[in-house]
Amino acid sequence: MTWLITGGAGYIGAHVARAMAGAGERVVVLDDISAGVPDRLPPKIPLVEGSAHDAALLKRVLAEHAVTGVVHLAALKQVGESVAQPLRYYRENVGGLAVLLEAVAGAGVTRFLFSSSAAVYGNPDVNMITEATPCAPLSPYGETKLTGEWLVRAAGRAHGIATVCLRYFNVAGAAEPELADTGVFNVIPMVFDRLTRDEAPRIFGDDYPTPDGTCIRDYIHVADLAEAHLAAARRLSAADASGDLTVNIGRGEGVSVRELITTIAEVTGDHRPPVVEARRPGDAPRAVASADRAAKELGWTARYGVREMVESAWQGWCLRHPEAARN
Repeated sequence: MTWLITGGAGYIGAHVARAMAGAGERVVVLDDISAGVPDRLPPKIPLVEGSAHDAALLKRVLAEHAVTGVVHLAALKQVGESVAQPLRYYRENVGGLAVLLEAVAGAGVTRFLFSSSAAVYGNPDVNMITEATPCAPLSPYGETKLTGEWLVRAAGRAHGIATVCLRYFNVAGAAEPELADTGVFNVIPMVFDRLTRDEAPRIFGDDYPTPDGTCIRDYIHVADLAEAHLAAARRLSAADASGDLTVNIGRGEGVSVRELITTIAEVTGDHRPPVVEARRPGDAPRAVASADRAAKELGWTARYGVREMVESAWQGWCLRHPEAARN
């Protein structure tokens, strides 16, 4: 197998590319570098700069590298931004996927792994979210991921492509400091950013129906997520691979926002109490994955805990913000 990884120079993509290459898989990365960082990739991994919207480029890359499977991670992913720019999100996340799948089908590639999201579920009133939980996304971003799953499965049925859709929960941490997330859109880097600016962390709502009143989420170390991709790719590599599979990728354990901030305080040494602000619209009280199917179908379970996620993320943050370590 030779795998094309779209978005492979991004935060998650680089972890996936490194994990797969390190396990002996042949990989090539396609990334437009709008959010990716070329230096995240070792020299042995070929990097093609370009877009999944470029049909001619896709045709050339698939042929020149004799690609036999695709891992599609390239996408826009900010929920709030998607509300303000829905047309852009549908154009990039769904339109780009359609162009890619057309190229894949035309090249006779028969393995496709799609990066989806727990955002497809919306705000379900369940203790554990299984893959059978009804999908009701609350944002255009979540809608594009659900639409993407539909498109991937439909193309798979029509063109004999074996497919896997991985629904990520809350991704955090870094395998190496230089691979850490450079954005400030998720809760852990948002807290780091507040502390670096000498401000208290924020909690959006402490009156939810949870033990400490704050939202509960399922956090997954990005290195574990990368291993899940490797496990899914190897399942697709089987000679008899066919059909479609949809899998949650999480730890199956909930951590409240207040518990997470306590862990961050222990790691950073900054114990200032958080300030509580009003709830944000659309935040679910609890969103925790059932990870049973991942264990059964992929032979995969998460290895890292929240403390390791925070510690590795903090090392990456301090690498780019040395002033934070001195505070």
